Amino acid sequence: MPEHIIFFDGVCNLCNSSVNFVIRHDKQNIFHFASLQWPVARQVLAENYPEGDDFHTILYYEDGKIFEKSTAVLRIARKLGYPWKAAYGFIIVPKFIRDAVYMLISRNRYKWFGKREECMVPSSELKNKFLNSSL
Repeated sequence: MPEHIIFFDGVCNLCNSSVNFVIRHDKQNIFHFASLQWPVARQVLAENYPEGDDFHTILYYEDGKIFEKSTAVLRIARKLGYPWKAAYGFIIVPKFIRDAVYMLISRNRYKWFGKREECMVPSSELKNKFLNSSL
């Protein structure tokens, strides 16, 4: 299994734009992606995140651990090139404050940014970055 997997809402326009942003700035070419709507995501999360039941947020698998919400976003940013990695400095903000801001955006993401009818389909050049079959 890849060491860095971002699980995202595949029908959310904001989430898809964020995935495209990470792909463009992933200079180390370390990230893989899985839509939360795909069976492979449910399989990986069931095996690695049994205590989790809220799969309506970004989840990030790194070094055998699952991170969620604002912590996931900041840990992803830390792996991107400068200046994006500087966002990791916000990790010092208490988690309950960071997650409150994250949840405000998350709860309104469809209203503010829209929603697709279907999950995004990666281009042929990017298919190897997406886990869309069983591992």
